[in-house]
Amino acid sequence: MGNYKLSAQLKGHTDDVRSVVFPEPQVVLSASRDGMVRIWKQTATSPPTFDDKISSHGAAFINALAHIPPSSQFPEGLIISGGKEAIIEVRRPGQEPSDDAEALLLGHSGNVCALDVDPTGEWIVSGAWDGQGRIWRVGKWDCDAVLEDHQGSVWAVLAWSPDLLVTGESHDTTPLGDESADERGAAGCADRLLRVFDRRGKLVRTIKGTPDVIRALCRVPQAHPSGAQFASASNDGVIRLWNLEGRQFGELHGHDNFIYSLASLPTGELVSSGEDRTVRIWQGTSCVQTITHPTISVWCVAACAASGDIVSGASDRMVRLFSRAEDRYAGPEAVRTFEEAVSASSIPQQQMGDINKEKLPGPDFLQQKSGTKEGQVAMIREANGNVTAHQWSMAGQAWVSVGTVVDAAGSSGRKQEYLGRDYDYVFEVDIQEGAPALKLPYNLAQNPYEAATSFLQDNELPITYLDQVAAFITSNTQGATLEQASNASAPAGPDPFGIEARYRPGDDTAPPSAPTATTVRPSQILPQRAYLSITQGNAQLIQQKMEEFNQDLIAAGHKDISLNTTDLATLRDLTTAFSPSPPTRLSAPATAVRAALDRVLDMVRDWPRPKRLPALDLLRLLAAVSSEVATGTYAGDGSNVVAVLARSGTFEQGEADNNNTNNMMLGVRTFANLFETSASRALMDAEFDQILTLTSTIPTLVSNRNLQISYTTLLINYAVLLTASASASASASSSTGTGSAPAGPASSSSRTTDRALTLLAPLTHMLERATDSEVIYRALVAAGTLLWRLRQPPPGPPDHAEAVREEAARPAVYDGLRDTIAAAQRKTVEPRVRNVVREMEALLLLV
Repeated sequence: MGNYKLSAQLKGHTDDVRSVVFPEPQVVLSASRDGMVRIWKQTATSPPTFDDKISSHGAAFINALAHIPPSSQFPEGLIISGGKEAIIEVRRPGQEPSDDAEALLLGHSGNVCALDVDPTGEWIVSGAWDGQGRIWRVGKWDCDAVLEDHQGSVWAVLAWSPDLLVTGESHDTTPLGDESADERGAAGCADRLLRVFDRRGKLVRTIKGTPDVIRALCRVPQAHPSGAQFASASNDGVIRLWNLEGRQFGELHGHDNFIYSLASLPTGELVSSGEDRTVRIWQGTSCVQTITHPTISVWCVAACAASGDIVSGASDRMVRLFSRAEDRYAGPEAVRTFEEAVSASSIPQQQMGDINKEKLPGPDFLQQKSGTKEGQVAMIREANGNVTAHQWSMAGQAWVSVGTVVDAAGSSGRKQEYLGRDYDYVFEVDIQEGAPALKLPYNLAQNPYEAATSFLQDNELPITYLDQVAAFITSNTQGATLEQASNASAPAGPDPFGIEARYRPGDDTAPPSAPTATTVRPSQILPQRAYLSITQGNAQLIQQKMEEFNQDLIAAGHKDISLNTTDLATLRDLTTAFSPSPPTRLSAPATAVRAALDRVLDMVRDWPRPKRLPALDLLRLLAAVSSEVATGTYAGDGSNVVAVLARSGTFEQGEADNNNTNNMMLGVRTFANLFETSASRALMDAEFDQILTLTSTIPTLVSNRNLQISYTTLLINYAVLLTASASASASASSSTGTGSAPAGPASSSSRTTDRALTLLAPLTHMLERATDSEVIYRALVAAGTLLWRLRQPPPGPPDHAEAVREEAARPAVYDGLRDTIAAAQRKTVEPRVRNVVREMEALLLLV
């Protein structure tokens, strides 16, 4: 039986690929932390190529995916997905993302992290961080049973048979009923136990024997020589084989880090993936092939029952297919690129243990010595002093380069010791006021989510803190890499506060709402007619952070700029008047808003820059719900809000000062939200030149994704304003429909044209530099809307001289735009980008 080789690499997701399914030889499903489920369909063979379609686009991480095969009731089959929103979504493959789901399964109160379908396709089993498993009946979509008694998160579930499920406590393996094994099921849990349930949800047996958290389960094929019925994988890097009576039949050793995923092959083999960058193929209890990936984490793996091909999803956002059939191999260039990427990978020294370079063999070893088992690693001291790692391939009877071993260093360049080990970082985390800070050790080689998971487990903290702790790590490492420890520019994480990461401005990890494929049809993207706002947040958390920072100022002797008890009460009354998340409504009188707004602007102007974030965040929320932000004048000097922000220094610096880059981001979000009322739009129209001057450096700050998204949202809203002004002049009686932008302030045709051409300049710069698909898409929507506006005839009687002047200014702009959008499209394969580019190209054909 031949080795697996690369078949295809599928690029489209913008964050880690957390789950994959391989239901048919020509179809792959994938789910990602970017909130998307994608359907990949093969479009050509030899080599295989795939095109993708977005099936679902949510607002938060999607971690689990399953597929129900076609039936008479559902001829297309069904796609099941779940994640951070604690909702299980059921969709038909042919549905558009904007269509209503077939069903939404409600019941879990935590992140849904595991899904499986029974062999008959009649029911679904789910597992979540709320410590429950649930059984759902297909078609009726009721919750038939709740699988309780878990002491931790249910991270893995297995629908072993039509009457069976498998989950995990420190009890002996004792039968709790007299049902036969074929009437039970299994699930894997963070309490390190396996539990067997029947179809009715009755606990039948508890199985212990796993010393670490259970991350994956799969059915063991009948042809497997061990006679086992299912397999489990744990954080200790061991795969264990079991029968449903709780007897262990064997252990598979080979992974040297967490194992995240298991699947069974039609050949009777097993396949696994994990944090050691590998997918491994197992025959019996032996590893017969190791496929190293050029990434940190291989989160998931699945097998196609019909073809035996496998698919993996990883932290580098890639979906990869592998096959044993030569006619399904990727082309030579694609294979060479993949192998070179693996060889060029940096392997942290921590993964390899203590290394004495002086005792390592030289390159001649690779020609003189053979390995003794699949996946064996040899380290070689090269002539230039580097240490390279090589993995033995039993099939090829050769050593394969899998990367260079490098030192890691934190921002100081020095290691820090904790419990006898060296780490790049050892953070102190305040979990509870008055309690000692907890130590959070972290090496740059680690995945932030796995370091966060270990920290929570070691300190017996709720798993619900996972996202917050991972964001804390990401923010505080500031983009440091294995080879470049300090002065690294990196995207701001979801927590601009850095070390004070318990509060996150915006309180969201997903991008704000956007004109994505979930809200517009491909044929109706341009022009964008609805204003966009960025309103995710938690006003109460903002209040807490303002009070905390205020106390810090008092303690530091800055009572002159601190808030007094009356000021704090004024702000507290305001923040409690916001509606629960999202805070899009405010039940407070104008006088209360006015009084609180003066205090907010005091903080924006006078507080030290690192302390201004909560004030700016509250200003952002107020801008979206109250016209007082636009119409009021600041008590301090009579200025409007734009002038106060301009003089505060919010927009003064670039990427070197992360605090002020995040201040700038929140300032831009405030401007973007000032399109929600007619009074606010009048201010934004009047301050057009000032705002573009204040934000002129943003197109160069490409490493801060949140800032770039905020800026392109602002430009979209200006494009909508110009379009609405023109539409109102041309057809005052036309109706824009639900959610459409009301007409903006009246402006002359020439001024509108000048502003449209002015806005195209920063958008062109953005498109030339940006690599993030969300930023590219928003910039294209803004530019496309402006292009659509420029193609409209001016209202009223023609002014020949003005028309000649306007047309003379446009050809160079149009020519540059053609090249820019073509280059932007090559940076991403997302269908929504292709669709908006197609519409822009059609408009340019009219020139």
